[in-house]
Amino acid sequence: MLSFSPSEEQQMIVNTVKQFANDVMRKKFRECDEEGQIPDEIINTAWDLGLVVSCIPEAYGGAGWEHSALTGTLLAEELAWGDLSMAMHILSPWLGILPIVEMGSEEQKKKYLPSVCGSKFTAASAAFIEPKHDFDCNDFDTLAKKSGGYTLNGDKCFVPLAPDAAFTLVYAREGNSSQCFIVDRGTKGFNIGEREKNMGIKALATYEVSLKDCKIPADKKLGGDRGCDFKRLANLSRVALAGLAVGLARGAFEFSRDYAKDRHAFGDPIASRQAIAFMLAEMAIEIDAARLLNWEAAWLLDKKEEATRECCLAKTYADNMVMQCTDYGVQVMGGHGYIRDNPVEMWFRNGRGFVTFTGLAIV
Repeated sequence: MLSFSPSEEQQMIVNTVKQFANDVMRKKFRECDEEGQIPDEIINTAWDLGLVVSCIPEAYGGAGWEHSALTGTLLAEELAWGDLSMAMHILSPWLGILPIVEMGSEEQKKKYLPSVCGSKFTAASAAFIEPKHDFDCNDFDTLAKKSGGYTLNGDKCFVPLAPDAAFTLVYAREGNSSQCFIVDRGTKGFNIGEREKNMGIKALATYEVSLKDCKIPADKKLGGDRGCDFKRLANLSRVALAGLAVGLARGAFEFSRDYAKDRHAFGDPIASRQAIAFMLAEMAIEIDAARLLNWEAAWLLDKKEEATRECCLAKTYADNMVMQCTDYGVQVMGGHGYIRDNPVEMWFRNGRGFVTFTGLAIV
């Protein structure tokens, strides 16, 4: 018998994040999108909840909770319901933390994990996506060549908070395998370009990064000589993004549903019209379907089972679902959905990016 009830600990996390999203994020998301930045007090308030560093073992300064992809995707959904840009900013340290927690050598854990356990938000990041139309994470153009240490060469984009990150995990091809390398801030050859101007997630600062003969010691390879399980890291990213997509779509659905109930035309709420009611029903179905696919994938990852198929299905389904739901949100509001006074146009822009966000979040 399967149970779909979160544990007591998971429900506590969901309730905490839900309240933060409603009381803080929802009151500022439009202002952040317009101004292209997120106030420090919001990020530090989220940091004070202790959720981001909770999975770091006590020996390195964290709370010592067991890392769970399922718990992470529950958390991601609630944050994205509040706002996608803020959610990705708040969760960005996980891009550096979680791979080291799961696969880092003992020396890497001792060096990097305590550095992100302070009282204020500490940025860490990952350089995953490459600026080319046929980007394939199983065949990076960024190369790592070993000669004593490692030399990295390549170009990356969508690197969140790159100038502020204490360290960045760079994904590159070494021989015939995809591996990950830790690059400290200020490393020669790690060149950060101007901030990108994106259609969506406008409040999240992302950058292009070029690696030109970027030399790092051999012990900066994630996991040491044995390397990392890249497939698992890619899958953890897929379930993270699927969870974020569900949260964004749920926000669009709830806003559109409430609008359709309140908006009257010819004496009746527009929600009573079949064209509107059918769109709302389809949104609800697709959101639940995407959520359940993702829960299954995350559950398998927590059991340390092979879950690439399930993670790819969950991510692909969520990509399509969030695009459909945010588009329907615009349609339900008619002409009002296309103007900036209402958030559905922002959610539509944000939702469009999920097909290109691979590696931009991890749980």
